[in-house]
Amino acid sequence: GRRGKLRLKIEIRNQHLMMQLIPGPRNLNWLIGLGCLFMMGVALYMEHAMHLEPCPLCIFQRVATISAGVIALLAAIHNPAATGVRVYGILTILAAAAGVALAGRQLYLQGLPPEEVPACGPGLDYLLDVFPLSEVLAMVFEGDGSCAEVLWTFLGISIPGWTLIGFIGLIGLALLQVIKPVR
Repeated sequence: GRRGKLRLKIEIRNQHLMMQLIPGPRNLNWLIGLGCLFMMGVALYMEHAMHLEPCPLCIFQRVATISAGVIALLAAIHNPAATGVRVYGILTILAAAAGVALAGRQLYLQGLPPEEVPACGPGLDYLLDVFPLSEVLAMVFEGDGSCAEVLWTFLGISIPGWTLIGFIGLIGLALLQVIKPVR
């Protein structure tokens, strides 16, 4: 009866309010791009100012971050119609999902008992010189002892934990591109 209609009106109004609070596709893409820029800035600061050498999984997480950022920035510049917004959103999600997989693998390696951690292998430069890219990717995803080291934590969370949180945030913003109607 009346209560049901009132609840429906309130629910519709709340949904409308939520849609008004979510930025448009172009601004979401700028936000994703800035998020990626922030993530890369922190990574470079940790490498050059804190002297923390990135492991192979870290380097590929950077590739995923840069990929998601470039896709989002291209989308912001292009400012496509609804279908393009969704395509860019899906591409951003795929790049960030690769980052989730890499960070998840590194967290798994960090959680292994010391006797189960894979031995350290050669550096990424050597691998790229000697092996085909497909084999290098497989070896890097396997990880080695350097990927299992916890070199830094903040609030009890290691670097790949923070990058995982960052990638999940990027996916959340990109999902809005895919599911939110374009204004």
